[in-house]
Amino acid sequence: MRSKLMQTLLLIAVALFSGLLMTRLFDKFHLPDVTAYLVTGVLIGPCILGRLGVPCLGFNTFEQVDSLSMISDVALGFIAFAIGHEFRLSALKQTGKQATVIGIIQACFATLCVDAALIALHFIMPDLLPMPVAVTLGAIAAATAPAATLMVVRQYKAKGPVTDVLLPVVALDDAVGLVIFAISFGIAQSLKNGDTDIAALILEPLMEVFLSLAFGGLVGLVLTWLERFFHSHRNRNALIVGSVILTVAVSQLKIPAGPFTFGFSSLLVCMMLGTIFCNFCPLSEDLMLQADRWSGPAVTLFFVLSGAALKFEVFGDPAVLLVGVVYIVARSLGKYLGAGLSSSMVHSPEPVRKYLGITLLPQAGVALGMCATAYRVLGGTEGTLVRNIVLFSVLVYELVGPSLTKWALTKAGDIRKMPDEVASRREKELQEAAKPVPAAFRK
Repeated sequence: MRSKLMQTLLLIAVALFSGLLMTRLFDKFHLPDVTAYLVTGVLIGPCILGRLGVPCLGFNTFEQVDSLSMISDVALGFIAFAIGHEFRLSALKQTGKQATVIGIIQACFATLCVDAALIALHFIMPDLLPMPVAVTLGAIAAATAPAATLMVVRQYKAKGPVTDVLLPVVALDDAVGLVIFAISFGIAQSLKNGDTDIAALILEPLMEVFLSLAFGGLVGLVLTWLERFFHSHRNRNALIVGSVILTVAVSQLKIPAGPFTFGFSSLLVCMMLGTIFCNFCPLSEDLMLQADRWSGPAVTLFFVLSGAALKFEVFGDPAVLLVGVVYIVARSLGKYLGAGLSSSMVHSPEPVRKYLGITLLPQAGVALGMCATAYRVLGGTEGTLVRNIVLFSVLVYELVGPSLTKWALTKAGDIRKMPDEVASRREKELQEAAKPVPAAFRK
């Protein structure tokens, strides 16, 4: 037992140190830290270093990666909690209408583009791509990964018109994606067999959205009330951490109700928790900053573990490659055109119309959750095909998406170059730190 615990702790240490050291290398090429963490995970994962079978050099099996999924769940909870801060009412008065219109239209547009492309491919090659798979992938296309986007924004301290709209849109995207998935996946199931319980397929995801927002709002109100009884940052920080972990834990529950089974989305629950807290607690700005500092190592582990979980075996199937490329191109086009069209409708500034769509490309957590549902319900060849195509697209999007987000925010002017005098001073400080210690101080 102690040997297994030691091995787990060593793997966590290896993942942390490897990810942090890789950021120094990637910094030379001006690449985001998120990309460094993901590449680190791939390198120390079962597909590369793990194949050597050396204990604690990397993850030898995907079971080892899955054994640390609790860390990933908690880290994603903190990321969602931080995104909830973007729904502060004072900020939404300026960007709320833009974010709502853009969030809904770009998600629907991505689904329509993927549906059109894959249904056309189905008629051309019916044996390669069944119709239920095409419709299911269209539903999954709506989702966007908030974690990578938030990390890029924070690393480069992005600030401007695109960032102001981006974070609320990404947060709203998950709720819209779940609703679209509920409808489209119900259609996919009815295409596969006529005896499908369409009511359950549509009602369960819709209730998931409602229950998640209600539960997150309730915990947010309780957290705001309890905060008044604690006066030190340490105790208040512990209160926030406990609240996030509580919501993540309860979000794993499944509630049976007759023929239905209702659950929660930990992302939506934690986003709602952060939204209520930031709007009702006067000290929320400072307290949420403290929580972000505490959760930093967990977020680093989240991305390293995400990279380690990526499976390269999907590259060996030509059918997956073909459908995957069509899916990626159609979804990217849908996100870009949908964001551009909707931002024009609400008269957003030109940088938002030109660059917002590029920042919405990353895809991971919610899409993988939808993929797992499709794999379980569709089953057989169709379920496996959906899973492999989504895994292939996540691999591409997660490795390329953060860099594209950084490029788009830089072109939009939201990421500004460090002033020459600040860069010069920082360079001098690094040079001073690298100088050898004088002999007089070595004794």
